[in-house]
Amino acid sequence: MNLRGIVSVTGRPGLFKLIGQNKTGFILESLDEKRVKIVVNISTAKMASLEDITIFGSEEDIKLIDIFEKMKEMPSLPDAKKDSGEKLRAFFNEVAPDHDQERVYSSDIKKIINWFNILKELPLFNEEAPAPVTGGGEGAENPVQETAK
Repeated sequence: MNLRGIVSVTGRPGLFKLIGQNKTGFILESLDEKRVKIVVNISTAKMASLEDITIFGSEEDIKLIDIFEKMKEMPSLPDAKKDSGEKLRAFFNEVAPDHDQERVYSSDIKKIINWFNILKELPLFNEEAPAPVTGGGEGAENPVQETAK
């Protein structure tokens, strides 16, 4: 699953794809059927990349992408809008059994299920995640091509 460039914006429902940047902020496109483009101000908006989001765990934090991969294997998902908090919690115990039940709320579980439902319809859902960018240590390839002067 490739979550690179997919963000959540505080105060806005749904998910967005980062498509550019200008002087005042980031240019985002909604992942719904409307494909609305917005500019989010760098200084006032809080954005979170889905690639970097983790869930509180009992021992250590759990990456959101790992939870999504387990959700992919499930035969069915609960309805985040209609099902009870107990049913949502039981489902989440199956996909993330080591989550911290005191710090992960029902609203968090609903949000994760809603995000999953948005993403499962997109091509990136089945794409391989790109390799992480590494530092320029010994033997590392330099992605920048030098030009002759």
